[in-house]
Amino acid sequence: MDKKTVLFLYTEFSSYLESCLNFLVEHHSVNVFLIRYSVSNEAPFEFKKWDFKSEKRNSFKTKKELLDFSINLKPNLIVVSGWLDKDYLYVASKLKDKAITVMAMDTAWNGTIKQVLLSKLSVNYFSKRFNYVWVPGLKQKEFAKKIGFSEENILDGFYSANVQLFKKKYLETIDSKRKSYPKVFLFLGRYVNNKSIKELSIAFRNISLENDHDWQLWCVGTGDQWGNRIIHPKIKHLGFLQPNELLDVVSKTGVYILPSKFEPWGVSLHEFVSAGFPIIASKNVGSSDIFLKNKINGLLIESSSVSDIKHAMIEMMKMSDRELLSMSEESLNLSNIITPKIWADKLMLLL
Repeated sequence: MDKKTVLFLYTEFSSYLESCLNFLVEHHSVNVFLIRYSVSNEAPFEFKKWDFKSEKRNSFKTKKELLDFSINLKPNLIVVSGWLDKDYLYVASKLKDKAITVMAMDTAWNGTIKQVLLSKLSVNYFSKRFNYVWVPGLKQKEFAKKIGFSEENILDGFYSANVQLFKKKYLETIDSKRKSYPKVFLFLGRYVNNKSIKELSIAFRNISLENDHDWQLWCVGTGDQWGNRIIHPKIKHLGFLQPNELLDVVSKTGVYILPSKFEPWGVSLHEFVSAGFPIIASKNVGSSDIFLKNKINGLLIESSSVSDIKHAMIEMMKMSDRELLSMSEESLNLSNIITPKIWADKLMLLL
């Protein structure tokens, strides 16, 4: 029996997607081909050799070139990342009768005027081009319904962290954490306004000015606000780190914080519950609906204001090692809600 072929038409590529695609190839009898954008300057990931074939998006100068290439692959299933690349949508519409087509989207329904207008203008536009839509959470599912997809054509579990990788780091470090829990907050993200890196740094600086404490704040990432980062003796700005470098930082830190103003999903929350971290996140982070249980495995903050971030950090700093370890265990319990295996198995059910 010939192997089935799955074509992924993607914009940004990431290490967590890499782990999902590798699992799909290693554990299922399928050929996987990925077309992707070049890595961004803000997240210049270096990827190892993959178990699947790949081509850069800019290799195709016209939509006809992209279509002809896709036709020659004879895919049984096509997964398109979002709706921004019109040529990707074109390919999906042309091949819908020959392949199962899936649109993956992470845009959360917030009921804004712009979203209401988009939903009215695009009702059935996407559902005519795609057999299914694949979403990570309930707010994205609501948006999918608004643009014409029926309940039976909506798949959940679009994003998954590399759960085993981060869980392995938890197992390697839990004994040392039981002896002395690391008093280090960790932020991972781009240095841009939406991530609230400025508010976070100010909040921590203000705490340090008002109180004597042993905690530190480590920040991983880069972006437009890097040049204006706040310098403080207890704040470390580590820049962008490759996944293997990040794991070393994970071993030395204790609480993950993501106070974004806007975050459609946020896979990093899943990564750090898999590593057994207590979490502080704003309600603007989409994945907090699933991976953050307030007062159980972390603290949910109402806004990304300096005062809200500061209050949550102080509350976490007052906790005993025993309380932090309890939250750590609760986080770990949430990590298997979605895994690369569940992600891959869901796709295979379509073939």
